[in-house]
Amino acid sequence: MLSQTLFILVLALIACLITAQQAPLPGSASYEAPPGFPTSLYSSYYVPASPTQEPQPVVYDEALNETYPLNLTDPKNIPNITSDPVYFPPSVDPSSNSSTQAFLQSAYQQVQEIITGRSISGNCSKCVAALNVGKAVAQVAPQALPELFITLCEATGFASNSSCQVTYSAEALGSVWTQVLAYADVSGQDGLYICASLSSTFCPAQSANALNTTGLFPKPKPANATAPKPSGKRVKAVHLSDLHLDPRYFVSSEANCTSGLCCRTNVKAAGSNGSIALPASLYGAFKCDSPYDLLAAAMEAIDPLTGINAEKGFGIYTGDSTAHDPANQISRAFEEYSENTVYNFMKSYIKWPVYATLGNHDTSPVAIDSPHTLPGQLGGQYTWNYDHVASLWQDDGWIDSDAAAQARIHYGAYATVNSFGLKIITLNTDFWYRSNILNFINTTNPDVSGMQKFLIEELQAAEDAGQRVWILGHVLSGWDGTNPLPNPTNLFYQIVDRYSPHVIANVMFGHTHEDENFIFYSNNGTVQSADTALTPGWMGPSVTPLNNLNSGFRLYSVDTSTFDIYDAYTFYANVNSFATLPSSSGPIYQFEYSTREAYPIGWPADAPLNATYWHRVTEAMETNRTMVSLYNTYQGKSSVLSPNCTSDACAAAKICYMRSGSQPLGIQCPQG
Repeated sequence: MLSQTLFILVLALIACLITAQQAPLPGSASYEAPPGFPTSLYSSYYVPASPTQEPQPVVYDEALNETYPLNLTDPKNIPNITSDPVYFPPSVDPSSNSSTQAFLQSAYQQVQEIITGRSISGNCSKCVAALNVGKAVAQVAPQALPELFITLCEATGFASNSSCQVTYSAEALGSVWTQVLAYADVSGQDGLYICASLSSTFCPAQSANALNTTGLFPKPKPANATAPKPSGKRVKAVHLSDLHLDPRYFVSSEANCTSGLCCRTNVKAAGSNGSIALPASLYGAFKCDSPYDLLAAAMEAIDPLTGINAEKGFGIYTGDSTAHDPANQISRAFEEYSENTVYNFMKSYIKWPVYATLGNHDTSPVAIDSPHTLPGQLGGQYTWNYDHVASLWQDDGWIDSDAAAQARIHYGAYATVNSFGLKIITLNTDFWYRSNILNFINTTNPDVSGMQKFLIEELQAAEDAGQRVWILGHVLSGWDGTNPLPNPTNLFYQIVDRYSPHVIANVMFGHTHEDENFIFYSNNGTVQSADTALTPGWMGPSVTPLNNLNSGFRLYSVDTSTFDIYDAYTFYANVNSFATLPSSSGPIYQFEYSTREAYPIGWPADAPLNATYWHRVTEAMETNRTMVSLYNTYQGKSSVLSPNCTSDACAAAKICYMRSGSQPLGIQCPQG
């Protein structure tokens, strides 16, 4: 009995010593949000908040000078079609309706013959041949092509009939696919990209083309380029990502549905006859986006946990404000509503500027942005969105009129210098996202949109002025290589190499909803070592729990001279506890971990968490499976549903992902 008591005392002493050695937290260790929704946020409500329902506030948009109607977000009446404008390429050979019908019937028969016949062998060749037929239709009868898409999709069993309708209708992606076929080189590399995107059984995934960097940069990289010396002074920066507000969330609806976005009135569980298998709680669930009550709780927790408002700081937001609605439920108005609401929440709870970037869910249709190089009105078909967010950001006092003007021109991207002297450059990363199918036009050009030309110009100006830079985007450029396209991210990697480590301090993304990091190395990552590590990439954890994750956010402690990160603190709420919260309690957001303390690699206390640090972490992970498992736990924000990573294959894959800052590097990693 005495020995057991001594053992317990020794453990307690060790725990006290460990606690004493830990750096003080930036704020409280945990914060319990008040129960319910803070009704003072809005002056009036269509539907008031209660313990059994989400609120439907009356939302006014100052940028548009309009109030959004209830039917836009009414969870009991979710729309299944949009009335937004639809854009088609002009016909090169207008014809009568009768001849058009005959032409379409002939095209349908040609495609069917290509698919079922023996004149063309191999799935890839068949797909490319079918694209050529589609291109002819796109050029002659563009407005008729979406219906042909649907007919062929249903006839061939390419997808379910409902999916064919939702995906290929003119109001969804049918008109966009028509633009792609009209202007893509479907017989060349563009066609191979298109076919590979439709199915991995059609054509193999394409690799990066050789990149010619001659004349790419205005000036050569300075000899012996090095980062500036630190000031020793710190500033706080909050990183928010992927809030995904769902104003159509319905309490007690199905939280474990079989398809689509759960916690909606129009979904059900497997084998269900209408009964609810897992009721949606007031604050969210693992297969659902953020209800109003969760978004409010997360925002309320930021200042108590981080202390961001007590001293001057800033915020960054790496995009995705809108819920994961299917194409037929998304509209311009729904996007504008979500953007306006999410930014207003940030403005209400963070007293400093928040520098925001657009995500793939911040446009309609989802992930689609068109380069200005498309002819006529097609090149400006998404200016409504850039104008809107530019006005919101300027009205909130986050950017000035010059940056807002840039955002209107550069697809929502801008450059600005904050009050601490840090230059922030944001990018619209839909222009390297594989789901933006307009990227399949002219795939040999890694910068069709001019987005990266804008980046180079701003980085060169920063180098000339002796400024340090953070680059903000949404869709990550690397990791496992499944999200971005090879050519644009290969170019981006070269840009980061050229302007690191003396200009670019950090690169920030979101998108995966997970807490992740990767490293940019010199010489395109051909030699990956502590000596060649240049710049770290940080993926911000999501507020939304989708899919199977906890809700979270991060705080950085940043040097005011180098703008390197000296520690990163991650906070989370346990989504698994939401269903059993009493009505008298709200979610608890709590400290999860300090990056500096989580990975004991003998890193100097006065050294930043730079690319060299992260490479050393990956070196430790090569021999320390416990560290790999810990990183994996934090990746899912300590979710009870995160898969484990205990095998050698998983560890090798994780380490490789962390060393991959571009698609060409990430796609070479082993899968595990």
